[in-house]
Amino acid sequence: MTPDYVKRYARHLILKEIGGAGQQALLASKVAIVGAGGLGGPAGLYLAAAGVGHITIFDDDVVEASNLQRQVQFVTTDVGMPKASLMADTLDDLNPDVKTRGHIGRISHRNAKELLSGYDVILDGVDNFESRYAVNEAALALSTPLVSGALGRFNGQVSVFKSDKKSPCYRCFVPSIPPDAETCSEVGVVGALAGVIGSMMALEVIKLITGAGDPLIGKVWLFDGLKAEARTIALPQDPNCPACST
Repeated sequence: MTPDYVKRYARHLILKEIGGAGQQALLASKVAIVGAGGLGGPAGLYLAAAGVGHITIFDDDVVEASNLQRQVQFVTTDVGMPKASLMADTLDDLNPDVKTRGHIGRISHRNAKELLSGYDVILDGVDNFESRYAVNEAALALSTPLVSGALGRFNGQVSVFKSDKKSPCYRCFVPSIPPDAETCSEVGVVGALAGVIGSMMALEVIKLITGAGDPLIGKVWLFDGLKAEARTIALPQDPNCPACST
């Protein structure tokens, strides 16, 4: 531990739940962030600041002016540029201990398993169900823990799926695409909510890597921003799940 190392991670090192061993685990870990938007952005900033050693950002989109209200990893001059590579550069600047890579492309059922192989945790911050299902399918096949988040209007949710086929998976929670599914572009979202949910997702990733506390495995954390209220509900495994049932 060099003096610079101790200075940078001092607040982690004095936590009994993390300490030196936990910080070393973070630096040795590899995290895949799928989606460089409102959730992947704040989550990625906190994971890089925490010292997660290897971070890859998967996204096929470019920055639009409408993103800037909540995607705090971007600035006005970034409009029109690829999100994945821009965010990777931002995380590089934030923490030189972190090796980052931006992958410009969409995760699909065709490529998800190959692209997401070799990571310790997958973070799902996408905004469409087809990509979510592809990420969930890959996480199950790879037995990789999956941290999933979603938001809309003033509400958000976070879950952790162990992906061991003995615990619930994302499709136990959402077995099929809801017929009334809406996107943030259709219903709106308050910008600060993305920071709340993205930060919670980063916290769950840190807990999984360091072994601190009780991750939200088999649970859903629900946050109501208008009431400033949160609750956690249990999520059982669905014996008829189209993804993980045997």
